[in-house]
Amino acid sequence: METQEKQAKAKVWTLDKAHAKVGFGITHMLVSEIEGSFKNFDVKLNVPNEDFSGAEIEFTADVNSIDTANEMRDTHLKKDDFFHAEKNPQITFKSKSFVKIADKKYALNGDLIFNGVTKNVDLDVKGNVVQHPMKPGTTVAGFKVTGEVKRSDFNFAPNYPSIALSNEVAIVANAEFTAE
Repeated sequence: METQEKQAKAKVWTLDKAHAKVGFGITHMLVSEIEGSFKNFDVKLNVPNEDFSGAEIEFTADVNSIDTANEMRDTHLKKDDFFHAEKNPQITFKSKSFVKIADKKYALNGDLIFNGVTKNVDLDVKGNVVQHPMKPGTTVAGFKVTGEVKRSDFNFAPNYPSIALSNEVAIVANAEFTAE
């Protein structure tokens, strides 16, 4: 009975792609941070509770939509020595837990599938839920997700030493959702 009640209260939230971005950063040659993003991605968000605890999140990104503001680099990144885009055209994430740890702060855990490798990752989330100021009766939620993964865990660019590319890759995503 409790599961049915939870499902009845659960809300599906729709991603507002005009107010969303999925990005990453990696240090190049120990001196500069190269940042990029994926132009084509989707996020499914199902929320069973008003405080968002227990939310279920599914994310997919099209590797071929990578954008680092340098076309030559983007083309290279799609090749086998980096993303293996032909073999692994998507990056996916599926949450295992979404726990409220403080006001507007959450801990997100889930499986990241990247470059054909699945690893469990922990991410930090800051969130806010408000009534839309220009659309009465509409609730919107915004989240900033941050974290770090090691490229070596995903066999990403294994022929590049850490002096050329840091092993640490920063993840930064911002997303806005509207309640259905």
